Amino acid sequence: MSTHFGDRPMYIGGEFTESDSGEWMDSVNPATGEVHGRVPAGTVSDVDRAVRAAAAAQPEWGAKSVWERGDLLRKLTAEMKRRADDVLPMEAADTGNTIASLGGDIVLASGYMNFVAGLGIEIKGESVPATAEHIHFTMRQPYGVVGRIVPFNHPFLFAGAHLSAPLLAGNCVILKSPDQSPLSASIMAEICHKVLPPGVANFVSGEGIVVGDAIVRHPQVPRIGFTGSVPTGLAIQRSAAEVAVKHISLELGGKNPFIAFPDADPKAVANAAVAGMNFAWSGQSCGSTSRLMLHESIYDQVVEDIEAQVSAIKVGDPLDHNSGMGPVNSEKHYQHVTGLIESAKQEGARLVTGGSRPEGKEFEKGFWVRPTVFADVTMDMRVAREEVFGPVLSILKWSDREEVIAMANDLDMGLTAAVWTNDIKTAMDTVRRVESGCIWINGAGRHYMGTGFAGWKNSGLGREECLEEVLSYTRSKSIHIIM
Repeated sequence: MSTHFGDRPMYIGGEFTESDSGEWMDSVNPATGEVHGRVPAGTVSDVDRAVRAAAAAQPEWGAKSVWERGDLLRKLTAEMKRRADDVLPMEAADTGNTIASLGGDIVLASGYMNFVAGLGIEIKGESVPATAEHIHFTMRQPYGVVGRIVPFNHPFLFAGAHLSAPLLAGNCVILKSPDQSPLSASIMAEICHKVLPPGVANFVSGEGIVVGDAIVRHPQVPRIGFTGSVPTGLAIQRSAAEVAVKHISLELGGKNPFIAFPDADPKAVANAAVAGMNFAWSGQSCGSTSRLMLHESIYDQVVEDIEAQVSAIKVGDPLDHNSGMGPVNSEKHYQHVTGLIESAKQEGARLVTGGSRPEGKEFEKGFWVRPTVFADVTMDMRVAREEVFGPVLSILKWSDREEVIAMANDLDMGLTAAVWTNDIKTAMDTVRRVESGCIWINGAGRHYMGTGFAGWKNSGLGREECLEEVLSYTRSKSIHIIM
């Protein structure tokens, strides 16, 4: 499980560079707790340097046709696929996600970039017959410089996917890699260096409270996209509001309900509930359906099936293709996850499986947690109300439809939800009333290109994975030709 990737520089204005401070920050292998690489500890001046490079490159980039920019995005996707053998072991070692699952990240990132590459012709205005004698129309133009801040759970996937829309729209980008798991963004920087003109895509590493805040507060960065936690999203809104009126997109946390009605097949529900937890990523997914709400008539059978499946997950080296789950991402996150596990035990939840560190010499170091299931959870418990962002499934029992809808909506988050029933009327009544931005009927977890992904309530602001995301990186102006 030991790995070493050396020093990985930032990328600003077409050059690979250290921080102005000369300082570096460690990246830790979560399977061993050992330092296995370093990235520059970026500063406010590094961010300013990146913004100036992006601003200088933007006029020429924005002057390219949407066809030219789309072609360059397609070249990026080809390079991403070509570098897969470099990305996958680094990403697995740096995040703790299993290498067997990470091939899908390359497919998703390149697939989304290819999808976006074909949307350029849709960046269009409209003609409005406001008067009979004059000509009135709208047009869309890029913001100029965009800041994108990506999370630790899928850093390469998000580095690629989150460049797509702003670049196609004619913006240049400052991308901040995550505080934890920052290494693979450097490979995306190498790919951009090979394909894009200098200054179009810039990569800055460092602590969020320094580099992220500097991006948010920079007066020449009017458009910001962030994926991460609710508290950080709220902090970004506050920081931005102190300096300017900015357009901010937020894709934040979730405590997502999975509602199973009495007519649903118990075995299918159990299979979907386990799949929806994303254990291959140690449950570290904002969309994980971590609150399973079972009707009392199928409760015992589903719990039994889930126990059998989850207890059989092989926890091990994320670089081993046979491992079903690796460690959680960092020591700080380990403390968060295990703290919520302990609170569930103390508050009376029934531990079905897991709930501790795996046994064995290979698990003595690093940030290991067994995949965990609690039954008999109630909505007054912390584990039912707080985002664990880890391998912890909470199972709740219900008997009345009004009761379960109230349970589903009884939080300030609303990212995803799943509804399982064979009755389409029941399904549609439920999805209309559940306060979530993405809902599956008889499914869980999968994203569908072009349909959009967005949170309600404190789970987000703005839509991604669709044309609306591309258009959100443009500003509209109205033109009136007086004849």
